[in-house]
Amino acid sequence: MSAESNSKSEAIPGQSDPRVYFAAERTFLAWIRTGLALMGFGFVVARFGLFLRELSMRNSGSPQASSHTTGPSLWLGTALVIVGVIVNISAVATHIRQVKQLRSGEWIPGRISKTAVTLALLLSAAGVGLAVYLIWVR
Repeated sequence: MSAESNSKSEAIPGQSDPRVYFAAERTFLAWIRTGLALMGFGFVVARFGLFLRELSMRNSGSPQASSHTTGPSLWLGTALVIVGVIVNISAVATHIRQVKQLRSGEWIPGRISKTAVTLALLLSAAGVGLAVYLIWVR
């Protein structure tokens, strides 16, 4: 009987080892940090277009330069802020689901993180788009 109960407690790692919960907490905090970094970087990118507009207005000395748009930096920055918000909301939902799975013993190790893969693909596409834009604008 003791071997059977021992194998059962090994099958449910979250119930017997608090390090599993601590690891889940660290992962959650890393995702929050990633979301905050995306939002901060998005804000900087969005305001960079405003900085360039002010700089061109100063150099030209004409008030007509203020009618120029901020270019794609406003839209790209806003998109990064929105992605950061989505990452944080997804991190909360994933963390709650993972803790519930750990408590009930339904957690499966080695599962691929759909959020991480989606975010990596989305940011890779944004990076390719930004590289094409930088080469095109020169």
